[in-house]
Parts: sequence; structure tokens; C-alpha cells
Amino acid sequence: MATATPPVPPGPTDPANPADPANGDQPVTVVGIGADGWAGLAEPARAALRAADTVIGGPRQLDLLPAEVTAVRLPWPSPLRPAVPGLLAEHSKRRLAVLASGDPMFYGIGRALAETVGPERLRVLPHPSSVSHACARLGWPLEDTEVVSLVGRPLDSLGLALHPGRRLLVLSADAGTPAAAAALLTERGYGPSRLRVLEQLGGPQERQLDGRAEDWPHQPGAALNLIAVECAPAPGAPRGSLVPGLPDDSYESDGQLTKRHIRAATLASLAPLPGELLWDVGGGSGSIAIEWLRAHRSCRAVSVERDPVRAERIARNAAALGVPGLRVVTGRAPEALDQLPTPDAVFIGGGLTAPGLLETCWNALPPGGRLVANTVTLESEALLTEWYRRHGGELLRLAVAHAVPVGSFTGWRQAMPVTHWSVVKPATEQPETHPEKQGEPTP
Repeated sequence: MATATPPVPPGPTDPANPADPANGDQPVTVVGIGADGWAGLAEPARAALRAADTVIGGPRQLDLLPAEVTAVRLPWPSPLRPAVPGLLAEHSKRRLAVLASGDPMFYGIGRALAETVGPERLRVLPHPSSVSHACARLGWPLEDTEVVSLVGRPLDSLGLALHPGRRLLVLSADAGTPAAAAALLTERGYGPSRLRVLEQLGGPQERQLDGRAEDWPHQPGAALNLIAVECAPAPGAPRGSLVPGLPDDSYESDGQLTKRHIRAATLASLAPLPGELLWDVGGGSGSIAIEWLRAHRSCRAVSVERDPVRAERIARNAAALGVPGLRVVTGRAPEALDQLPTPDAVFIGGGLTAPGLLETCWNALPPGGRLVANTVTLESEALLTEWYRRHGGELLRLAVAHAVPVGSFTGWRQAMPVTHWSVVKPATEQPETHPEKQGEPTP
């Protein structure tokens, strides 16, 4: 299975950009509005809405405007994101205002507008966000509170934030989100967690609902709500460490799994940074890509697996471990790599001897990109040795032994050693030389 990446709208310097100040396009005013409606707006925001020729927003937001706002009112179509460039182009010569919930630049429409017309053409008038209101009601310091949005995002993404003692604010997609979140927390071993649902924050119908995840007692209420979670694990709940090397039994597997200690060393060599993209070639159970994504919420990964059964298993593992955004491509490498975006790092966990695979991965990497490959076979080890001779890096043999019963005593059982090659692609290719190439060492 595969998840498609939505196209990015043209940037402000792109000739296809529909909004160009040099052509006399009007600025776009973005007004944040809360559940308190017109009464909660400051005078600059009110003046901008009164002066507008057209106001675009959600139906609920448009209904909050009084009759003194005489502009044409346009509700956003569904789906919203693809419609943004066309609507802005259509009204580029008019005084345009856009309504947004709370702070437009916090999980709001402000991001899409900035990417479409450029920040220099935006005038953003923020309102306190629902998160600010919630922290004020709860007495929680905003800087210590993690925010998880489930608006347009899979419910499973909440799983990544579940850690003992953590405080979360969950942005709900609709009235059914609190019950769905309670069920997920219970399934993941966090049933004792306290949940408080804060509805219509800042408005005249504001209210709170309180309960525990494992016996959530409330029926769906207002669609405009936020969930405050105080994470409390049940006895025996798994520890979802963010450090690479989750226990092997965290994964559903048919045996094609990079084992825990090798996985930790492999992720250390891959060295994920925020926003970077990994190609996980020969995904197996998906463990390398999954733990790459768990390193930071903005990390991205594509897992390429030729076996459809394993590909489906990778997607299930990703959802269970809180990173349902993992893109899974079913296909044989290197052919399946042709249309993928440029990676920052590549891991090859299987199929090393496939013709052209290493060459394709190496050529796809930009300067500074990392390539890491593991193998347990002599044939693939010989190939990695040759590439190490040509490109340098580090070539290691990793061996792990586990203590096991030996009769009434204890001894070591050695796992198969893993040959591990890691390399950073240089800005310019160097001549194929290596110190040991000049002569065999003396025995």
C-alpha cells in the first residue's frame, strides 16, 4: 500500500504563482476568530472585515459575523486545500479577508495561504488559540504541554505522544474524537489516563467533560472541542521509548526484522534530523523506517518492500507504533525507487545483490546524504567490502550474544554477525583509493 504526498502549491517566486503584488494583487487579511465571535475581536480585525469585498471562511465562522460586514461571504469548498490557489487567484484584485479559528498560523489555514501567495502578501491578525485558552483553564504551562492534532490526521498518530506523566492537548476532528481517543488510549495501555474535553472555548456555551479513558462516560457533544490528557499507564503497559531499539516484540514480524541492538546501531549511523527523508529499502517489518519517524514528528520515510503481505504488515506496525504517516511502496528495488523524492538517507536491509541497487541509491543521494547497509551473507559482504574500498566510510562487523540456559548453568548464544557499512556522500567524488589497496598487510 502507499500513501500519496499532496502537491505543494506554487511558491511566491514561482512564475505560476496566481498572486503577484507586482500585478496589483491585493493583500490577503487573515483574521483569527474564536467561539466568542464578533465580541471577541479587536478593532483592527473588525475594521478589516468591514472593509473587505469578500470574506472566505467555514460556514460556522461566517455565521459569527454581524450584518455590518457587507462583504460577499464564501464558504470554503471541500476538499479545502486544493481549492486555495484558485479562490485566491479569482479574488486577487478584490479586498479579501479570510476567517480562521483562533491563531491562523497554528494548525490553521494561514500555512496554506503563506505557501500559496507568500508571507509578504499576508496580513495575519491572530486570536488566542484553543490551546492558549485550554492551558489558561487548566493551569498548565503552555511550553511544557505537547499538542497533537487529529484534524485531517490518523487517530493512530496520538500513540506516539503517550508517555507516563505527560500532559497532552489533542485537537479534535469532530464530536466523536474524544470517545475514539479514549478507546485508543485504553488499547495502548493508558486506560487510567484522565481526559477532560473542553468545548466551545472562549464562547458563551463553553463547558468541560471529565472522565477516565477506560470508562469514558460521555456521549458526543460539540464538534468544536479539545481534549486534555494526563497520561497514566496501566500496570504492564509497554514503554514506548523514543530512543532507537524498541523491543523486538513491539513488531509484528515473520522473522524479517532488524533485531533490537543492530537496529539501534543502524539508526545511530543513519542519524535522523528533523524534516529529513529516509528510503528504507527492503522494509521487512518496517522497523528502521518506523524508528526513524519516531525520532521526530517532522521526519519522513518511505519503506520499499516487494512482498505485498510484508508491505501490509509494515503499515500495521507503523500505525501501532504511532507513525501512521509512513509511506509504504510495494515493489522491487531498484525499479520501485524511480519516482521517489530525493532522500537524505538510505538504508538497505535486503536485496543488496540486486543489479544496480547500490548504484541507484548512491546516485539518488545528495552531497552529505548517508547510506547504511546491513547484511549477513558472504556474497553481500563482498559487495559492501568493494564499495567500502571505493567510497570509504565505516565497515563494521556487529555481533550480539544472549545469555541462555545451558543445563543448570548459563552460557552465551551467538547471533549471526552482521556486516554494517555506513558512509556519507561527499560533495565531490574522490578517486577510488584506500590505504590498504596499496598492498596486503603482512601476516
